[in-house]
Amino acid sequence: MASKELLELLNDAIARELQVSIQYMWQHVQWKGVEHFSVKDELKKIAIQEMKHAEAIAERLFYLGEIPTTKPSPIFVGENLKEMLTQDVKDEENAITLYKKIIDKARSENDIVTSKLFEDILRDEEEHHDTFTSLLEK
Repeated sequence: MASKELLELLNDAIARELQVSIQYMWQHVQWKGVEHFSVKDELKKIAIQEMKHAEAIAERLFYLGEIPTTKPSPIFVGENLKEMLTQDVKDEENAITLYKKIIDKARSENDIVTSKLFEDILRDEEEHHDTFTSLLEK
């Protein structure tokens, strides 16, 4: 079925999705100041979307015969708006790079379902990147 490399990449993706779902939710909770009111709901919405990504990837990984990780990548909440958004932009850039690699690997293994799953998730991650980049610009 799937190669060990592809399975490991999927677990890396799960760890990343768990990380940002927690990170964005905690940022939603801890964000202060005037901008808080206009952005907190967006952060919460993105956090929930990231958790749904983790679930979808975990279901796919389990179908492919591997146990999904429960350990998130390192979480960085930040102490102010600029720290939070700067980290969030980096995390989304890393996700975009990782997910393009997964799409290429899945295609090379003729795994159309995994490729399609990550194409859909990639679209969301690019939107998140755009949101965080725009917020950082104020």
